[in-house]
Amino acid sequence: MSTLREEFLDTLENNILRFWLDNMVDLEHGGFYGQMTGNGTLVKDADKGGILMARILWSFSAAYRVVGKKEYLDAATRAKDYILRHFYDREFGGTYWSVDYLGQPKDTKKQFYAIGFAIYGLSEYARATRDSEALDYALRLFHCIEQHSLDTVYNGYIEASTREWGEIADMRLSELDANYPKSQNTHLHIIEPYTNLLRCLREWGDNDYSDYSNYNADSDNSISPVAMLPRVEAAVRNLIHIFTHHILNPATHHLDLFFENDWTRGGGALESYGHDIECSWLIHEAALVVGDPLLLKEVEPIVRMVAKASEKGLNADGSMVHEANLDTGYVDTDRHWWVQAEAVVGFYNIYQYFGDEEAYQHFMDCWTYIKDNLIDREGGEWWWSRDPEGNINRRDDKAGFWKCPYHNSRMCLELIERLS
Repeated sequence: MSTLREEFLDTLENNILRFWLDNMVDLEHGGFYGQMTGNGTLVKDADKGGILMARILWSFSAAYRVVGKKEYLDAATRAKDYILRHFYDREFGGTYWSVDYLGQPKDTKKQFYAIGFAIYGLSEYARATRDSEALDYALRLFHCIEQHSLDTVYNGYIEASTREWGEIADMRLSELDANYPKSQNTHLHIIEPYTNLLRCLREWGDNDYSDYSNYNADSDNSISPVAMLPRVEAAVRNLIHIFTHHILNPATHHLDLFFENDWTRGGGALESYGHDIECSWLIHEAALVVGDPLLLKEVEPIVRMVAKASEKGLNADGSMVHEANLDTGYVDTDRHWWVQAEAVVGFYNIYQYFGDEEAYQHFMDCWTYIKDNLIDREGGEWWWSRDPEGNINRRDDKAGFWKCPYHNSRMCLELIERLS
């Protein structure tokens, strides 16, 4: 085991996952608590977000698959059971945006970004455990997105709908986003779970579905994995096409952020360097999982161009800034935790597959910045961000709706597996 791999394994187990196991398990009401403030105050009556719960499910499922410890399986099962019991909408399908701390539906809108993360977590649980129930629900949610979000006129996926799958006026993912029917961010986090679902179906293999017929819960609604595999692959191929032909800005090689239904760009001249580098490796991963040499030949030059464009956000200290508004000149110069985590994976991916030594240096510089500035070695987990002067951001959560064990645990898991 390399020293570098040991660093990522230690960070995963003793800094990130240990924090969530020791601080965030809700033994009274089930699942996990919804919030801990940046000052370390646990908010036991905070609402529980669907994204948070799904990301917890993915993180502990992947950790169990890679590391094999039973406590990770127990945490993943806790998250899976809570999602199916409290977030899955048994009347209309899909998952709720949030529930209250007691587990009752709070915001029942259907945000397809959040449903995508439920697929991500459930498919990873199925990968790790061969659990038929998790795979069945992942496929149901895939069907929900394809039925209610896919734009059959202009292609692509809309942002959100009402609980009953009707039109909704405010489609924004968060208050920070512009209100457009399509976004780069939602497409990124639909191709991500779809790729994982495809990988799960491939890994189970044709002969591994025998136990699936023995799963009888809601059997009338169960979906055959064998029948769905080509549909999932086709959806992944289509999403790659969407990124390369609609979301990628051919003039800048950055990803544009917001779009009208017909793919007219909106929201202004925005560049999100964290999403650029994250997209570079997730699109590459999607093409690798599809396994088509012609598709890879088309995609890999784009992967390198997007990663190169993201370097505009790099700082001398090794970190990467979040985003910039070219219209106003505003640059978010804070070093956000998730941006650094994605930069580590994205630049290592460029080095691993293309032998780019400069990318390897970016990877190492960013990892050094994380170790020196973002990891909370006393309280566990990572700080939300630091500003350019090095001040810790305690205004934003240590754990919460958007602060989850996902970007940083995935960074560790990716490097653990890639360095093996």
